Amino acid sequence: MQKYIFIFLVFLGAALHGQETTYKKRVLETTEVDALFSYYSQDGANAAVSGGDGSEELTDVTSTVIVRLPMNDDDVLTLDVGISAYSSASSSNINPLDGSVNERASPFIASSGASQSDVLAHINPTYQHSSDDRNKIWNANAYFSSEYDYSSLGVGGGYAQLFNEKNTEVTINAKVYFDSWNPQYPIELRDGFFDDRVMGTGTYAPSFTTFDSETRNSYSLSLGVTQILSKRMQGSLFLDVVAQDGLLSTPFQRVYFSDKEDFFIEYFQLADDVERLPDTRFKIPIGGRLNYFINDYLVLRSYYRFYTDDWGVTSHTASLELPIKISSLFTLYPTYRYYTQTAADYFYAKEEAVSTLDYYTSDYDLSEFNAHQYGFGIRYKDIFTNAKLLSFGLKTIDLRFSNYDRSDGLNSYIFTFGTTFVR
Repeated sequence: MQKYIFIFLVFLGAALHGQETTYKKRVLETTEVDALFSYYSQDGANAAVSGGDGSEELTDVTSTVIVRLPMNDDDVLTLDVGISAYSSASSSNINPLDGSVNERASPFIASSGASQSDVLAHINPTYQHSSDDRNKIWNANAYFSSEYDYSSLGVGGGYAQLFNEKNTEVTINAKVYFDSWNPQYPIELRDGFFDDRVMGTGTYAPSFTTFDSETRNSYSLSLGVTQILSKRMQGSLFLDVVAQDGLLSTPFQRVYFSDKEDFFIEYFQLADDVERLPDTRFKIPIGGRLNYFINDYLVLRSYYRFYTDDWGVTSHTASLELPIKISSLFTLYPTYRYYTQTAADYFYAKEEAVSTLDYYTSDYDLSEFNAHQYGFGIRYKDIFTNAKLLSFGLKTIDLRFSNYDRSDGLNSYIFTFGTTFVR
């Protein structure tokens, strides 16, 4: 009799084990597709291409498709593919003479030449594996992007560990990017274009040599902790360490010296040099998030980040988002973001730098400024995916608008539209 009981228990254990394997919850149940579109526009009067003085008008249109594929119960492959097309008044003035014969050369007038627009394409695949108990998650990713004068290749990976009945999560991620420039120097600094050209009473003789290096490498390590603090509150902390080396200057951004004579073609001032920045940079951002569930209709999301680097830039970022659920299908998203930073050690406004300095830039992104950003969004979410497109059900629609206002005069806005489909 004991023999039959033993056999029965063995078969029962095998059956239960098989049942657990068969019904293990998948990390991702079905294929998901995100289709994203954005339109960005800005304007200002401190273009770095023309030495901190000139139009910063720019428009950018971006389309991105993100596909998440469940490979099996534990693994998910994500493919992120996108293309971005921009038109820029400032970059067009890399060569202000490359346009119609009827156009005047001026830092405030866009040239219609080849440098006025460009296209950036990228692909970013990520593979993620979760353990059977879903407490350990590994990921590996790659990245490639290319545009006319710049290309980037990146690889990375990460690990997440969940503790305390999944109330605590610790993550670590590392990434490396290997970038390469195809330098586009200002037209007047290119070989032979203005050799010994006499301009008024003097001879145009810029303090310019080409860069020895045309590569840029970036290395980042990210650490994060997320904790459920109560039934209503969740918080997270993060720390990033970023190191860069190589060509960190932008080859087409002009600089004008106070100790050099000025030369012009029409209204466009010819460069004394391009920006020169150190070939290494070390950055440390540290910050956190705190989300509080007020009630079934209202959630408060807050964010803060402190940043510092060895170029002298220190910044603070703070933002608030207040999702308001107005029905089972619609949620509103008012947002506000404040940013402030100190100037880099190497920033000089137009004609403030002198030619004896080792490093200098007139890029106002490295100046002292503060900024306010106001936004508003609406999300439609249908967990039953009643609307269909081919064999895919529509899960979410997001519409968002943000306006950005910087104290140095740069203003911009961005409109985004996104959808998620599931199969």
